Amino acid sequence: MTEWTTDHIPDQHGRVAVVTGANSGLGLVTATELASHGAHVVLAVRHTPAGEEAARRIGGDLEVRELDLASLASVRTFAAKLAGDHPEIDLLVNNAGVVLLGPRRTSADGFELHLATNMLGHFALTGLLLGNLAAAREARVVSLSSITHKNAHLDFNDLMFEHDYRAATAYGRSKLATTIFGIELDRRLRAAGTPIVSALAHPGLTRTNLTPRAWEHRGRFGRLIASAGLLATQPVAQGALPQLRAATEPGVRGGQFFGPSGLWETRGRVTEARLSQEAADPAVGTRLWAAAADLTGVNYP
Repeated sequence: MTEWTTDHIPDQHGRVAVVTGANSGLGLVTATELASHGAHVVLAVRHTPAGEEAARRIGGDLEVRELDLASLASVRTFAAKLAGDHPEIDLLVNNAGVVLLGPRRTSADGFELHLATNMLGHFALTGLLLGNLAAAREARVVSLSSITHKNAHLDFNDLMFEHDYRAATAYGRSKLATTIFGIELDRRLRAAGTPIVSALAHPGLTRTNLTPRAWEHRGRFGRLIASAGLLATQPVAQGALPQLRAATEPGVRGGQFFGPSGLWETRGRVTEARLSQEAADPAVGTRLWAAAADLTGVNYP
């Protein structure tokens, strides 16, 4: 099979693409490639100065908008303004994420911060933009998973990790929740007969700024750990290929999941990745969907 590269990305002129967390890491590479292939790209970022600096580096047809996924009020404000300005949205890349290995932290809405940012914010955002996605001809939603989802398990009795908090476990659960969301979204879109495609991707072990930030609470020792960990990772341009393929390859099917092919899916060329048994379980998907709708107050049409 031919190795998939950015040369395979078809022309994106006429498409409106929204990329969360687009000012750095995987999101920056994704936004750059989409813009360089002609898309109008909305950089949805928590800090607009960082987004504006990224836009200057990227060039092309861009706009920067403020979005804090850890605040449902921010998600609603962002979605309302974007929906009014762009009646048709062709692509939503739910890329943004956090990994914090310090003490338990909560969002503006009182949710555990990993779950709030990585899954619940994107659940709300996608639901609020679903009408705009439905208005586009061949719309697509891409959810960013992680290999950590494979060893994670949801505890519906303590989704917010109010008891026995462990940061790495909380991150893994949030990425499992994100993966379940992408798969359950596909089930519901197909059941509704809509042409919107929900696809997923994960970057393996990739050299982004998430690892240094995760250890910053440990000072100099944390920086040493982060530096050592980065040695085992692949470049961010390589890590972004799975989500770019999920976002742009013609004929991608709902529920398809892309990731690296080598060394337990940690690195290498892009291929179809494997879901954990829990991520693929429809009963778990139904239960998480109901919980997310209740927590966010967003009910999909």
